[in-house]
This record gives sequence, structure tokens and C-alpha cells, in this order.
Amino acid sequence: MSSEAANEMLQPSETIHSFQFQRGVGAAAAMSKQSTFTAALATMLGATLGGLFLWRSIRTRKRKALKGDASAEPVQAQLEADVTASQPARQEPQAQKLLRAHSLLEVPPVIVSSPEEWETLWPGFQKELSIYPVLGLDCEWVSVKGKASAVSLLQLATFSGRCMLVRLLAFRDAQLPLPEGLVRVLSDPRVLKVGVGCYEDGKRLTHDHGLTLSCSVDLRYLALRQRQAVLNNGLSLKSLAADLLNVTLDKSLELRCSDWEADVLTQEQMAYAAHDAQISVALFFHLLGMNTEPRLPAEGESTFVQLASCCQGLVDVPFRARYNGEGEEGERRRRSRKSTVESPESGDQQVPDPRRNKRKPLGVGYSARKSPLYDNCFLHAPDGQPLCTCDKKKAKWYLEKGIGELVSEDPFVVRLLFEPSGRPDSQKDYYLTAKENVCVVCGKADSYIRKNIVPHEYRRHFPAEMKDHNSHDILLLCTSCHAASNVHDGVLKQRLAEEHSAPQGCEEGIRLLEDADRRRVRSAARALLSASDGMPQSRKEELLSVMQSFFCNGQQEVTQEMLQRAAALETRIFNESYVPHGLKVVQVYAEHGLRGLMDLERCWRQHFLTSMQPRHLPPLWSVSHNHDKYLRKYGEDLQIQLN
Repeated sequence: MSSEAANEMLQPSETIHSFQFQRGVGAAAAMSKQSTFTAALATMLGATLGGLFLWRSIRTRKRKALKGDASAEPVQAQLEADVTASQPARQEPQAQKLLRAHSLLEVPPVIVSSPEEWETLWPGFQKELSIYPVLGLDCEWVSVKGKASAVSLLQLATFSGRCMLVRLLAFRDAQLPLPEGLVRVLSDPRVLKVGVGCYEDGKRLTHDHGLTLSCSVDLRYLALRQRQAVLNNGLSLKSLAADLLNVTLDKSLELRCSDWEADVLTQEQMAYAAHDAQISVALFFHLLGMNTEPRLPAEGESTFVQLASCCQGLVDVPFRARYNGEGEEGERRRRSRKSTVESPESGDQQVPDPRRNKRKPLGVGYSARKSPLYDNCFLHAPDGQPLCTCDKKKAKWYLEKGIGELVSEDPFVVRLLFEPSGRPDSQKDYYLTAKENVCVVCGKADSYIRKNIVPHEYRRHFPAEMKDHNSHDILLLCTSCHAASNVHDGVLKQRLAEEHSAPQGCEEGIRLLEDADRRRVRSAARALLSASDGMPQSRKEELLSVMQSFFCNGQQEVTQEMLQRAAALETRIFNESYVPHGLKVVQVYAEHGLRGLMDLERCWRQHFLTSMQPRHLPPLWSVSHNHDKYLRKYGEDLQIQLN
């Protein structure tokens, strides 16, 4: 075989080996690329998972930090609040976060026994009042053999729990004037003072120390108005704290009746006194719904206006309950804190819940009717057509005058001998139906009184066309349901006051205003007449200077005759801008004519149905009673003339 042939025979084999070698190299290259892709994918997945775990870790830490803020030490929270308050105002204001009730009670109180101590603490209080102008207020005094001594301790607390215990007798014993800042803040009409019995405490402060307390709000009224929780134990401060805030206050007899005039108060006394004022602030914001979500005032509205609008009709109003709780708590309160002559309801009395306490239900003090309201006598026209029902006295009047004749004794029916001025449109008329003498809400038949479904303060201003034959809106309620209905009515009145700028009880809503200067002079005169002998000379001179500046411009001495005249001084002045709440509301609805007043009537009737859910209403009673008749008879263009 030639070498060329041999070479030719070997070439295919070399070609095959060369091909196999190239294929192996390509496969290796392919495997290298796949490994690189897998590694890149694994790296990306690892980075993603690592980022996810890192994000969750950061989020968990933030949540823990937020929870920690809620349970932080009150002092630290207060320092942060002070720093926030001292920073310049931003374009977007932030609502100040309120501490929980338990946190407020942890803030230690401070004693104030001298002007220097007051001046040290007062700037911090002023800063907090600029945020929320609200002070929790309470007083303590000693009773000796049933006679109450002068107020010895005044407790003032801000929204953060800061509390000053002002020892008023310490100033008097040292013949020192009370701090000017204290006098101003108590009389400041733009700082709310809240508590249970704070109006009555103000009377004591005026009588004992010549201080003027204004802009006070009793939390019991606010609790009844807001109706945010069932009150199981009554309306005392202890009961409100337990029912609404789940806070238990120590009201032991030993602390209540302890010596509040001691040279040094114990820690237990200080905590007891401070908690009353601190819990009052917490209750106030809770009842306004601001404890969980602080609200910013509307544009152009101050914080005071925002808070005061929720208390319309309740400012400087003494608490007057028609029901009176007895019980162990009330008895202890009466022993330790005697009421003033002017206000028998003063103090932290125990008042039973109107709907749960069956021994003393709401409405016990109401006077029930001694005779039935409905006699269900009938008047007929000369042709025998039924005209209406009436009471027996009125039916007999027609007989006595000889203008009617008796048709039947049972039922008592009188037929008129003259043509009546009007007849019912149909025989299915409300005034033709017999009515039962029972409570329309619960059906109770042994005690009931009349209820004006449209309150008289509104109805009295209606035009004459809508006041004739309005017995449809006078129903019978038992004393308990009547009192409960009045509480519900207060809620609607408050809503109408807010919607139509018709305040109840603030300066635009009261007929007479209190002249602060004349009131100060009268208080000074009464203090000089009643306690001049035991009064420190500095305090006596201070009160005499008030008298001199008022009567004689400081030019002559104050005589006994001046004191007697000043003690009887009239302090009220007529409010020229006074418009009664009821009239203002009626005026707003009357702007829409007859239909507007019909809407107001319908509003009150529907409110009664919704709030009381009566089960025994007379047949044909309706929220739209007589409205079609008004439109047919007078037309929508009736000229409204309010009374």
C-alpha cells in the first residue's frame, strides 16, 4: 500500500477525533455559561430575600418604638411635649398627643405654699394652657363637728398631668397675697375649669378667699349629654373614672377626712388630691372623644372655641339633679365635704344611673298627674257628625251654657246646638280617636305627666297658624321615661345650637351677663363683713383697696355703709345681644317659610320616635301631622310672623 493511500485511509479517523474534541470543548463552554447564569440568579434571590428580612426587621423595630412611646415615662413624654411646644409654628399644625389616664396619674404633683414656688412653676403651666386651655379643678377642706372650714387646698391639673396643690391657708397664715397668676387664671373666661362639683367649689373659693371662678364645666352634665358609655355606678368622680376610663380612685374615708390643714401633707394625701384633678382632665377629653384621636381646630378657630363649642349650655351651670343618690359613697362624701348654703348639690355625690338603678330611677323627683289627661268625651255637630274628643269639664261647659245637649253618658257625648267653625276633613282624624292614660313609651299606667314633643322654647315662637290644636304633640310619659326623654332632648338641642349658631348659655345666649368688677367688689365687701376680725392685715388692706377704687377712687375711707351697700350690689347687666336659643333656631327654619317650620316640627317628632321608641302611641299619631292641611289652607307662600 502506498503512503498516499495510507494517509488517505488515516484522514477520516483524524477528522472524527478532531470533531469529537471540538464537540467536547463546545459542551464545556455551554456548561460554563449555565453555571454563571445559575450563580447570578442565586445571588439575585439572596439579595432580594436579605432585603425583605432587613425591611421586616426595621418595620418591627418601628412598631416596638411606637408602642414604647405610648407607654413611656410621663415625665419624658412631658419633656418632649415641652420641646414640641417651644418649636416655631409650622405650616401644617399637629394636634398635641394626649396621655392616657393611667399615665396622667403617674405624674407627681407639686406643692405651692409661697409666691416664689408659684412663680417657678407657673410658666410651665402657661405653656401647656396655650396648647389646651383646660384645667382639672378640685378643692379640699376640713370639717369640724359637721361645720366646714375654709378651703385649705386647691388642685389644678393640665392636660399632661402636671398638677399644682396650692395651699391657700399657707398664704393666709403668712399674710401673703395670693399669686396674681392664680387669681387671673381662675377668672379667665377662656380657660375651662372642669371637674365634678367645680361650680360649687367656686362658690366656696369666693366665700372663703374672695376668688372668682368662671368658665367651669361640670363633668356630670357632659357625661349625660355625650352618652358614650353606660354608667353602671352613677355620676360621682369615682364612678365616672371606673365606667369610662377603667381607673379605680382611692376614696377611702380615712383619706377623705384626713387633716388637709396639716403642716406637711403625706404622700397619700398628695396623691389623693392630685388624682381628682388629673382624672377630671382625662374624663373631659374622653367625653369629647379626643383621648384617642386629637382633633385640630378648624381654620380660623382657636382651640378654646373648639372645646367650648362642645360645652354649650353647660358653662358655669350648677349641677341640678332631680334624683338624689343615697348609698354608702354619697354618705361618706357628705360627712367629709359639707355643702354650701347656696348649693346643696356640691361635692362628689353618688348619683344612680337613671336606667339601671331600680330603687332610685331617673325622674323620682317629678310630680305625676293626680287625674287622667284623657276623659275621651266626644263632641258632635248638630247633624251628628263627630267633631273631636275633649275632657269632661269642657263637655259639661257646653251643657251648662245651653249650647249643647247630652246624647250619651257612656261614652259621654254632647251634640252642639250651633254650627261649629270647622269640621274634620275625614272620619280618620287623630282628634276623633280615644286615647289611653298610659305612658306611650313603656305602657305604665300608675304615674304619668305630659310631655311636649316639640319643646315649648321652640313652639312658643311658632306663628299662630301652627299653634292652634297642637295637642297632637302633647303625650303622656311616666316620670322615668319623661326624665330620660329630657336627656335625649338635650342632645338634639346641642346639635341645633351647633348647626345654626344658636348657643345655649354662652354670652350670646344669656339674658343677663355677670359684671366681673361689680362681682369682685361684692365678694370683697362680704368677706370684710363676715371675716374681718380673723383676716390677715395684708388681705384686709387688699380688699379695702378694691372697695376704695370702686366707690371713691381711693380718695376716702371705706365706711360701714359702703360695705353694706356693696354686699348687696347687683352684679348682673342686661345683654343687648341676647337672642333666646329657641327663637334663633325658629328664625333659621322660618327663612324657608312654612315648609321650613314643618321640617323643624318633623325633626322633633322623629327624634322622639328614634330616641324613645314608644310602643303605645295613640292611633293616627304621625310625624307629618297636619302638614298637608297647612299647605292646603295657607299655601307655601304664607307670610311667617314669629312670636
